[in-house]
Amino acid sequence: MTTQTRKSGEFTGAHMIALMAAFFGVVIGVNLTLAFLARSSWTGLVVENAYVASQEFNERAAEGKAQAALGWTGELIIDRRGVGYRLVDRAGRQVDMKKATVRLRRPAYASEDQMLDLAPTGAGGFASAERVRDGVWIVQIDTSTGQAAQYRDVRRVIVRDGALK
Repeated sequence: MTTQTRKSGEFTGAHMIALMAAFFGVVIGVNLTLAFLARSSWTGLVVENAYVASQEFNERAAEGKAQAALGWTGELIIDRRGVGYRLVDRAGRQVDMKKATVRLRRPAYASEDQMLDLAPTGAGGFASAERVRDGVWIVQIDTSTGQAAQYRDVRRVIVRDGALK
């Protein structure tokens, strides 16, 4: 009877099985982690009802054209004191606003979305003392100016160190 002796450091079938199990364990672990993060960070919801949104497209396009024809410019301020907004016309005169609300949305997930009701300031604009967290935001400002339709200003902004960049 002969006995086989193994050399130390020899690569065996058990080593191969352990190597394959470790490799696929890492791949599966990373995939599960990414799937969990993707599922928990964004709902994937763009609009509540795509059919209704498609039917409203022409109306919104007409409202946008009418709004652009006014020639008004919105001035958005985000700093450590909070959020401020005012409208000026082509001549640089301030447009009288009755009410202003700001909706802050993250582009990729809804967990930090917030609505702010702005209060009138003495200077004719509207403001809120609510501070905005750093990062990328989609800011939608709806103002009531006495016109038939609200004036809507939507922009994508970056807030860094508490201020608009």
